[in-house]
This record gives sequence, structure tokens and C-alpha cells, in this order.
Amino acid sequence: MDRRQFLKFGGFITVSAASGGLAGCGSGDYAEPGLPPATGSSWTFPQSVASGDPRADSILLWTRVVPSGLDPVAAVAAGDDVVVRLLVSSEDNSKAIGTPAALAGSLLVNIKVAAQAQYDNTIRHKLTGLLPNTTYYYQFAAGEVRSNVGRFKTAPAAGASVAQLQFAYLTCQDWSINHWGALGHIAANENLDFIIHLGDYIYETVGESFQVGSVETRHDALKLPDGTFKSGSSGAKYASSLADYRYLYKKYRTDTRLQAVHERFAFIAIWDDHEFSDDAWQDTQTYETQAGALDVHAPQRRRNANQAWFEYMPADVTLDTAGAGFQNIQIYRDFQFGSLMQLVMTDQRLYRADHAIPESSPNPATGAPLGSVGTRYMVAQDIYNGAEAAKVAAAGKAGSDPLALVSMLGSTQRAWWMDKMKSATATWKLWGNEVSLLRMGLSGTDAIATLLALASVTPLATSIAGTAPLAGGSLPLASAIVGAATAGAAPAQAQAGAMAIAAAAAAGKDTSTQITAAASAGLNIGAASVAVAAFGAAGNAVAAGSAPAAVAAAAAQFIAFGWIKPDIIVKKVESPFVTASGKQAALAPYFRRFLLNCDQWDGYNGERKALMAHLKANSVANVVALTGDIHSFFAGAVHDDYDAPGGGTPVMVDLVSAGVSSDSFFTYLKDAAASLGDLATLVSYPLSLPVPGLGTVGISVNLLDYTMGKAAPTLDSLLDQVRVQLRGALARSLPEAQLDGTVAALLVGLKADSGFSGQLLPLAQQLAGLGNNPWLKHLNTDAQGYTVVTLTPGKLVAQFKQVNKLVGGAAPATVIARTTTATVTAGTPAVAIS
Repeated sequence: MDRRQFLKFGGFITVSAASGGLAGCGSGDYAEPGLPPATGSSWTFPQSVASGDPRADSILLWTRVVPSGLDPVAAVAAGDDVVVRLLVSSEDNSKAIGTPAALAGSLLVNIKVAAQAQYDNTIRHKLTGLLPNTTYYYQFAAGEVRSNVGRFKTAPAAGASVAQLQFAYLTCQDWSINHWGALGHIAANENLDFIIHLGDYIYETVGESFQVGSVETRHDALKLPDGTFKSGSSGAKYASSLADYRYLYKKYRTDTRLQAVHERFAFIAIWDDHEFSDDAWQDTQTYETQAGALDVHAPQRRRNANQAWFEYMPADVTLDTAGAGFQNIQIYRDFQFGSLMQLVMTDQRLYRADHAIPESSPNPATGAPLGSVGTRYMVAQDIYNGAEAAKVAAAGKAGSDPLALVSMLGSTQRAWWMDKMKSATATWKLWGNEVSLLRMGLSGTDAIATLLALASVTPLATSIAGTAPLAGGSLPLASAIVGAATAGAAPAQAQAGAMAIAAAAAAGKDTSTQITAAASAGLNIGAASVAVAAFGAAGNAVAAGSAPAAVAAAAAQFIAFGWIKPDIIVKKVESPFVTASGKQAALAPYFRRFLLNCDQWDGYNGERKALMAHLKANSVANVVALTGDIHSFFAGAVHDDYDAPGGGTPVMVDLVSAGVSSDSFFTYLKDAAASLGDLATLVSYPLSLPVPGLGTVGISVNLLDYTMGKAAPTLDSLLDQVRVQLRGALARSLPEAQLDGTVAALLVGLKADSGFSGQLLPLAQQLAGLGNNPWLKHLNTDAQGYTVVTLTPGKLVAQFKQVNKLVGGAAPATVIARTTTATVTAGTPAVAIS
């Protein structure tokens, strides 16, 4: 059986070649389906049309046609298979895009294609023989009914000189939360060659905890035809049957904004986890319990998910429905866009090994399975390193690929990726990469030390104010006494040392001499040093004319961060300041380094290092990953070994796009951290603002960005960060026309607020000072949006486009809230932000 016949019958893709205008396919070996034609006017195309995988000479075209009386998301009854016509023209039909107007001009293609119930009446047709770098228009016709007109553009010929490409990449478009205004904005405003979709096109769950927030009213509640309860017999469900997964694609594609994007631009798509199951690996779901385990193999469910994706995504791939096993589809593939870009799309779910620490691992304290925390999220790095090393050793001992048990790509796909990167001749090598390559770590020790130091500032300032009357009203002298006492000096020693410092300062001596004088009075060097620092800070504040409370606060800051924080960092849980907090037992597990998300490449570190070593060894330059998954914007360099001294050497760049609608990474962590007491301050800070006519409006200020490594804010930059969240909070009660003016007025008030500038701003600055993840040059963990890339031989410019929040029950009229630009210059594995 030749290849076309295998594709036709084994995977229901038909293939034909364009013929220069003849009323037929022009391909001698294309046999039109022997089915009755659709006739009359009782037909509809409820999911419109789509195109995908544009190459220099081919495209994959898609539609779904059903009887007009059928519900748009209902299954089609067997026995009514028909053929419809596919029409393609290269003449300008741009004004007809998104309408059922008849294609104008001569037709390059006019053929019959089959709509079959066994494939839910979806149609996939690969058209070959096209010209490179050319725009075409297409339409399907069932009897007297025409689909909307779609458009696609073929890729430039391999090796052709290309001055510029422009495309968008999207990810994470949950129907059940927030809004899809980004999609409408793309269709109406962006001038693109194509779109890359990095997965989570659908979400397999309905009613999950992260899907119960506000959502636009035009998105009604999803109702899976079958569905399986996640727990017991009520609550959230997940898709399990083929009908369930098909339903989700059909329902998502009834949104006219998603239809409009598909109608205008060809997609190059891969999946991530939610097309099958959250945080999945191979055929394994990680949220279902079975006999005490959290990792449950579900091969038929995986096959159902594969088939639905194949039927509904316009991707030029094949599916083997007859073969056994769940790895019956290969979606990793590559694309050439002239001499400018090689695009490599990988599959990071179907072949990946289990997480290094399985979810079913027993909790040492309780014996119950660990679940996600400690295995995928907030993973102790020392435990992770040990688990990965053990698996590598076990694979090596068995004589297999050392990375077999810790691989995301699998050995075959990894070898393919390495070959594609090494052999690529294009200037830029772009990688469609589902999950981030960037290290996202956190020092628990430094974080605890910072938070306890911050918590001590107010009590220290109060102690200084209370000591001042005993020190002749001198706040600098009182500060020195409190500083020495905090460092462990007895009251008499603290007072004697402080007096010595004051005397040396009065004599004009420098700080070194003051420390020596304090030591001579009985203080040890540590106590003497912090006492001198506190004395100086208070003295400077007095000289500046500060109020007494501000003087005491300035000195308290020096004591807190000059003594308390370093003491906790060195002594950890044994520090007297940890003991004094009364939280010694609760904090004890956190005095170590953590990896925030081991479902991404931080959890497959050995393979990441192998990939980076391959790029370095073969001098493969200008590699940039285009990434989704984590519902945030990130930009930074990917290093060869983040655990090496200095964090290793940068090799390539990773540009991560926020989700179209899915709730942000910040929102997830804020909710998860709520039970952690003081540690929750690493993630968010509650802020309440009085608003005339509305009462009090509350928001959670995003501190996670600073904890993860964002540069220390100024007052103005912190205000700008709050702006989008504040607009979203007000949008629940105010009409959109009033939002921006009200927000501007509130920000003016916040700027003058001593609590905002005197408490929140220093907190954000101290968290930024933790120095976590210095390779992260941009991060915005509380955002929805998409990214547009403009690529030229000299540079890649990515515009991170954050969207505004819901307004009442609708997408905002002003969609774009903020645009941040990330620029990668050819020849340099670094990113500049503007």
C-alpha cells in the first residue's frame, strides 16, 4: 500500500496536489472518496476552518461539517458519511476572511473530501504542490452551504534569503477561567506569518479548584458527556473517554474569537499535559488515587486523548489507531523557514520518565503518598539531586541509556533533537518547548532569615524608643545599646560599649576606631560592629531632620539586617532568633534550597545538562526556546550547569509566555502559601484601599516576582506593578470608562502612603536582595497574554503582551495592559529587556 493510501485509510488524512487552476486535484494518485455528496442547505460548519503546519510546498487544511439541526458539540450518528468540496485560490480574498462569501478568482483546488462519523465528521486534507512564501485562501462547501473563508501562508523555500518573519506564540487557554480577549485582539490587530501553539489548548478537567474563579459570561459551564469524578461521586471531573476529549475541542472551537485566529493564520501546534492529564508523563495521570498510589497508568485514556488531538488539530502528523500501545502518534517535527529559521517542535509528555521523586513516594512522617508538594512543587534540591543520581546510576548499571529514567524527551527524540540542532543551517534555531528550561530555585534559609529580620524591625524600633529616656534622650545612644544587646551583650556591657562609641564619635573618630573602643569596653567584635552601625544610622537620620520614629526605624533596619539575618543564615534552626520566634519546629524543614517546579526542566536536570553540553560542544549558536506552561512571562539565559560555581555558562535563551486565560502562577502559589504563615509573605502582601463610593477594595500584591529574582523595585515601578491588578479589582464594580482614571487617582494616593512606601516597598526590596535566580532578566508571574516575535538575521525581538483583567462578565475593551520587549542579539546567548 503506498503512503497516500496508508494516510487516507489508516489516519484519515487525504493528500492531493494543487494543479494551477484545474477543476480537480491534479494529482494522479488521489482517488476521491466514493461517498454521496452533501446536498441542499441543511449543513453547518460549527467549528469553522483551520490550517496548520505550513511548509514551503504544503499545508494541512481542516474543518468539521454536520447537519444543521445537530448541536455544535454533539456526536455525529454513524451511517451518514458524505463528501464536501475543498476550494483553494491564490487570488486576494482578504476581505472575505471569516465570512461564508464565495471565493473569488480562479481555483487552484476544487476537490471532494470525506466527512466521516468515525472521525466525528472532522476533515483533514494535506495539500501539496504549493508555491513557497505565498498566501492562499480556502473554503469548504457542503451542498449549498459554504464555510467561512480561511487564509494561510506557506513557508519560504529552504535556503531562501528571508529578511523578516513575524509570528505569535500562545499557550494555556482554559475555557473556564478569565477571558479570551487576547484571541480576539490577535485576530483583529496582529499581522503574522503563522502562530505557534505550545499546548494546553484544552483543559481536561471541569470544576477543578483552579477553574472556579471569575469567567466571562459567554463561556458557559462545560458538561463532559461521560467524565470521571476526581474524588468520590461529586465535585471536579476529568475527561476520560474519546467523546469527552472530542467534546472539549468542539466546545472550545465554538468561540468565534478562537475561530477567527484559526481562520487567519496557520498553526504549528504541540501538546502539553492538559490535552491528556495534568502533569502527566507517558500514559500516567498524577491526580487519581488507586490502591494508595498517585501515579495511575491509563493507556486507553491516553489513546483517547491522542486521537481527539489528532482529529481536531491541523497538524501534519500520523496516528496509528490499529497499533497497540499508547505511543501511537508522533508529534515532534521540524520546520524550515528559508535561511532565517529552523523551528524544532518537541513532545515533552509522551516519552518522559516519571518525576525523579514519584508522587506515590511515602511521606516519612505519615506514610501517606507525598502528592505534588515535595515531588513536583517546592522540591528540596538535595533530595531531588540524590533521587536523580540514584536513577542515573540504576540505568547505567542496567546497561541502558543513563538518562532513561530521568529523561523528558526519551532517547530517540533526544537524539533527533541533537541531530536537528547540529545540522541546522539557518541563522536562528528556535525550539517549541512546552516547559521552561530556566532554573527557578529558592534558598529557604535566606528567605526565612529575611522574613524574621523584617518581622524584628518594629519590635527593635520600639525597644530603641523605650531605651532613649534611659540614655538621656539620645536615640543614637539608645540604638547602640539595643544593637549590642541584640548581639548578645549583657545590659551593663551594652551600655558601656554604647557610651564608648558615643565618646569616640564625639571625638571625631572613624567607625573602625569606634568598634575598637566598644570592644575595649567589653563588647565582642560582632556586638561592637552592630552597635556602631546602629549608632551611625540613627545619627544620620537625626542629622537629616527625621522624626524620632523614623530615626528608631532606620537604626532597627541596621540591627535586623546587620545581625539577625546573618545569624539565622549561619545557625539556621539553631539561631536564638528562630527559637524566639516560637516557630522553630514549623520552620525547620525549610532551611535548605528548593526547586519551585520539577514538572519542568528543573526536574530533568541531567538531560538539560546533556542538551546544553551538545550545543556547546558543537558551537550551535542562536538557539532560543519558545515556552509556555507556567502561566507567566519569563526571559533569561539557559546555562550549561546551574549548579556549577557562578551558575555555569549561558548557552541559549528561554522566552516564556503567559497563558491566554489560565490563572497565573502567582495565583496558584498565593493560594498554596496561605497555610504557611509568615512564609506566605514570600509570595503576596494584602493591600486594602478605600475607594469613594465602593468602600474598601483589596488586592494581593505580587511579591513572588521579587522572591524569584526580579530587580529591586523603585516606588514608581512597584506602583506600576500594582496597576493591572488594581484595575482588575475595580472592574468588578465600575464601568470600563471609569477604570483608568480611578486607578490613576488611587496610585497617586498610594505613592504618598507611608505604609506603601515605608513597609511594602522595603519588603519587596529585601526579597529582591535574596539574589535568587540571577539569570532571570524578566519575570511577571501574575499575567495572562501572548507573545509576538519579530525575527531578522540580526536579532529576535519578543513582545510580551499582558492583557487586562475581566470587566464585569466580559473581556475588556482595552485588551492590552502592558507590553514588555525582550531582545536577543544574534551571536549572544543573552536577553535585554525594555
